[in-house]
Amino acid sequence: MPSIRRPALAAAALAAVLAVTATACGPTDDSASDQSGVSAGQQGQNDATAPEDIKERLRELGLDLDKWKNGEWKNWNKDDWLREAGDFVNPIIEDLWKPERMKGAEDPQKTVPADVSADQGVTDPEPAPVEAGAVETPYHDNAAPVGKVFFDGPEGSMVCSATVVKDPANPGKSNMVWTAGHCVHAGKNGGWYRNIAFVPSFNDNGASADQLNSAPREQVAPYGVWWADWASTSDQWISQGAATGGSGAPYDFAVLHVKPVKGSEGTSLEETVGAALPVDFNAPAVKTIENMGAWGYPAAPPFDGSRMFSCVDKPGRLSVASSQPTMYRIGCTMTGGSSGGGWFANGADGKPALVSNTSIGPATATWLAGPHLGLEAKSLYETVSRKFAGQ
Repeated sequence: MPSIRRPALAAAALAAVLAVTATACGPTDDSASDQSGVSAGQQGQNDATAPEDIKERLRELGLDLDKWKNGEWKNWNKDDWLREAGDFVNPIIEDLWKPERMKGAEDPQKTVPADVSADQGVTDPEPAPVEAGAVETPYHDNAAPVGKVFFDGPEGSMVCSATVVKDPANPGKSNMVWTAGHCVHAGKNGGWYRNIAFVPSFNDNGASADQLNSAPREQVAPYGVWWADWASTSDQWISQGAATGGSGAPYDFAVLHVKPVKGSEGTSLEETVGAALPVDFNAPAVKTIENMGAWGYPAAPPFDGSRMFSCVDKPGRLSVASSQPTMYRIGCTMTGGSSGGGWFANGADGKPALVSNTSIGPATATWLAGPHLGLEAKSLYETVSRKFAGQ
């Protein structure tokens, strides 16, 4: 059995990087039940209705807003599943993501494609597993940018992990979140998922799953529930992504723009949590990176999704196809649910940055792989930033 190793000093150093105290707002007293708007990109009021341009966009896509709010979003028809980049709509549904519904969300576990072999592209020897370590609580003091993504798919409610990232168009006031493409879009055989929301520092004090059954919303989502008013993923993931990652895995990344729910008073996500990480699209070569850390909320056994974990390892290379970009790979025992979670390392400028996200791993949960963030990822990121510039 491969030996289990965990570079303790490196793990501590990377954890210290994420240990950020909020510089603006503390926990809010808003909740999913406080969301009283229905429009993507529009904070609700008690008697709010969707702006006409949003209503018109929904009508163009064959969606009746009243029916959608009353449960039509649960109906998935493959023939009219919204697929293209411009088709994303995510109207806020009042009182949807309650703590009990969050608890029931499943992980969209991605496993490695069966055709991966050592002679395809550039692939280093499989790393020994690194045992996932529990992140110290409160999470906000030790990993403030990290949180969970909740969304609905044909199989029901699902979860991923994600990271608050900086917005170049809105310095210090970012509402941008980085996650995996498969956490927002089903790939070549499907379309956009629905009711996508982000919860930073989910279960901040690390309560057990049983304790969460009766926990107040302030404990489960102390910094609020943030609804995605826009999501963007790569064209390659939309056209090639599959249940096992497939040839779309090297492009399995996504950016969310989120909207503060009622009670946030216009304060940005970055201001609320007090932290956001830069994204490095020119990370050093694998051989020059001593340690890379992955953070997330693994939800498949032996984990249950209630607590945050991390792994730190020296990365290697993985190629899923000779014609595709080489991915990063580290030893890690985190399972599904950690998908989309950020990978952090010192970037080209020597400062800590997000350099990848969890995409795929084997069913045996011994390692994880994430995409190298290149020109495609940078273009996607900058496009979302420009779209909401000044907002």
